[in-house]
Parts: sequence; structure tokens; C-alpha cells
Amino acid sequence: MATVDKMPMLKEGYEKLTAELKRLKTERPLIVDAIEEARAHGDLSENAEYHAAKEQQGQNEATISDIEGKLSRAQIIDPKDLSGDKVVFGATVTLLDEDEKPIRYQIVSETEADASQGRISYNSPIGRALIGRKVEEEVEVSVPAGDRYYLVSKIEFI
Repeated sequence: MATVDKMPMLKEGYEKLTAELKRLKTERPLIVDAIEEARAHGDLSENAEYHAAKEQQGQNEATISDIEGKLSRAQIIDPKDLSGDKVVFGATVTLLDEDEKPIRYQIVSETEADASQGRISYNSPIGRALIGRKVEEEVEVSVPAGDRYYLVSKIEFI
């Protein structure tokens, strides 16, 4: 039997998923209408519109189910309520790379991750390597391009 693990998530990530769920649920009647319209065209075995609408319905329902599962397991975390000297979920971490160039990341959930915005998943290679680290600790991260080394220079809870 699978365990139901809590899924840490920032409030904005929770709200984004909730909005997406609402949007998908409003699409349900439109998809049903498309299926009914395609069904009215006759022979279902060679009806591309019908099969496309049914496939869209299946994808929509699967996405709804996935989002509902994530929301039901969500544990909303506000980084401003956190403190300490270790990197944890929600922390914003400033790293120095091998060239002493600063890089800033916030540790977030998989659904909120966007590396271009400086938001990395706690399950990513860098995220896993950072969790539990303190300021001035060195971090080695194995990525497809090879091993990278960073120094944790600052931990913030913003």
C-alpha cells in the first residue's frame, strides 16, 4: 500500500494549481459538448472528431486527478515563518560558483520549479545537495555536464 506523503508547496504554487484545476473543470462541459456533436456525425469507428474529443476528455480528467492529488497532499509553507542556519524547503540560497560568481536559488516544489526564475525543486540534483547545508559549506553537485562545486554564501527566508 502506498503511503500518502505530504507535498511541501509555497502558497503561490498552491493558488496556481487551484486556478488550473478550476480552469480544467470549466472545460469539462465543453468537451462533453464536443463529444456529443461528434457522436451526432454517425459512425464512431471512423469519426476522427469523436476520437479526438474522447482523447481530450481523458487527458483533461487525468490532469484534474493529478492536480487534486497534489492539492490533497499539499503542505503549504511560508518561507517568512521559517528560520535557522540550514537550507530547508522555501529558503532562498545564494551560492558562489567556482569563479566566485553568485547564483541565487529558492528551494521549491517540483510543480513550482522554474530554473530561469531561480526556483529549483528540492528533488533536483542541486536542491538535494543543498538541503541541510549551512553558510560557508561547500556543495558538490553531479549534473550531466559533470561535477559542479558551490559555496553556500547566504541563506534567507523571504
